[in-house]
Amino acid sequence: MISNLERYAERHARAADAVTAVALCVCTLFGAQIGTSESSPPHALWPAWILAVSSAAVLASRSHPRAALSVAAAAAAVLTGLGYLPSPLLLAPVMAALYWLAALTDSRTTGVYGSVTAAVLVATSLAGAPIGDDFVLRTVGTVLWLMLPVSLGGRSRFRRAYLESVQARATHAERTREEEARLRVAEERMRIARELHDAVAHYMAVAHAQAGTAAHLADTHPEQTRKILTDLVGTTTSALLELRATVGVLRQNAGPDADPLEPTPGLDRLPTLVAACESAGLTVTVGTEGEVRPLSPGVDLTAYRIIQEALTNATKHAPDHTARVRLRYDGSRLLLTVTNDGTANGGAAAPMPGGGYGLMGMRERAHSIGGDLRAGPRPEGGFEVAAALPFQPRTPADAPANDLAGQRHEETR
Repeated sequence: MISNLERYAERHARAADAVTAVALCVCTLFGAQIGTSESSPPHALWPAWILAVSSAAVLASRSHPRAALSVAAAAAAVLTGLGYLPSPLLLAPVMAALYWLAALTDSRTTGVYGSVTAAVLVATSLAGAPIGDDFVLRTVGTVLWLMLPVSLGGRSRFRRAYLESVQARATHAERTREEEARLRVAEERMRIARELHDAVAHYMAVAHAQAGTAAHLADTHPEQTRKILTDLVGTTTSALLELRATVGVLRQNAGPDADPLEPTPGLDRLPTLVAACESAGLTVTVGTEGEVRPLSPGVDLTAYRIIQEALTNATKHAPDHTARVRLRYDGSRLLLTVTNDGTANGGAAAPMPGGGYGLMGMRERAHSIGGDLRAGPRPEGGFEVAAALPFQPRTPADAPANDLAGQRHEETR
């Protein structure tokens, strides 16, 4: 029931203030008749109407709390100066004004106005009546009664501030959740785009090279042509399997009857990748240095995709149709390079119009696990892709900035 009254008062503030003003007026009229054994109120009741009229100041307490308190305190000071006992009923308008002041302003303002009001009322009360057994009521009692609305108003202010902060945090959390959801969607779209690009671009480039080589050798080397066409069937089959696995991830449901996914490719499939590139006319040599260490699935997939994309570019653009893959297990990282030779001026073909997604995808993959990647023409000719990948994924901020610099320095020694 109390909560219903609070909600009603919040929705109908003017009506609630009017009812409060009438109730305060009645309280002051009763309070003007209260006395003690040694001090009785004046026989004339008309001065009490001064404080009753001041009860109307409560109507302005929400909008002008300082002015409302000043009016109510001045009226109370007049009555206490005339000898009226400062009882809670007589001080009801002042207490109501103090409550709104404490609820709507800051603690410093409330402290200043409250202290001045208490001092004035105590002084006028002692000056308006002889000191007797009501001394404590006129001094300590007045201060305690005025402290009560200050305490309640401050609590109301803190509660309102707390509710506002909770609502602000909830709004911020909702907005953050929406932004995070959009970011996850964007990241997922980029991941799907990289997977589709790697699967389609590599196999289509190899298939294109195999078909061109077969057409060129069809008349003069039929046996070799048939072998290349057989490899072409294997290339397109691998492309279809990778596309099926990628689409299967998109259509996967979490039910127990869901079809198992194909295993993600890794460096264990590097010989198959090299064989496919060689059937397209690219000669590939692979070298490994250091003790082979196990890689996490994410790093293993990243290393495979980087080599796959680099060999795809070499298949399309390497002028001498050769490429070298070097894997070096060094400390806690894998250093890999894919290079091809060519003339210093034309060793690296310019990106195709509208292209560049392959290099972009390689960099994104390397950075996503805390690694680094650089790709560009070599000073002596040709093109090089160099990557430094940790054995275990980590944030990009943790990756050493000199991984590739140290690798390149060792390459040139």
